[in-house]
Amino acid sequence: VQLVESGGGLVQAGGSLRLSCVASGSSFISAMSWYRQAPGKERELVATISSAGGNRNYADSVKGRFTISRDNAKNTVYLQMNSLKSEDTAVYYCKARGYSNYWGQGTQVTVSS
Repeated sequence: VQLVESGGGLVQAGGSLRLSCVASGSSFISAMSWYRQAPGKERELVATISSAGGNRNYADSVKGRFTISRDNAKNTVYLQMNSLKSEDTAVYYCKARGYSNYWGQGTQVTVSS
């Protein structure tokens, strides 16, 4: 499975970004997640969505600001990020659960204050 993220960039605090992650190479993918890793910190789970999209879970730090969604017809998972804060600055990674766990290469999100 190959995962390709896009949509990162530089945004001012209070702004919005939408990340996308396209999966290819496998017909079996269940839950998908977004993680992030800030400089000098461990990678942390941001949000997870179940295979059909009915269950979604978020880190407390992003609840009410971020929304995870997926389009299975396009093999794509999204992360809509609103009201961005400087502490959201990180490399954001997509993870897919299939026969194994698969990771994308990451996309940089920088929020300027």
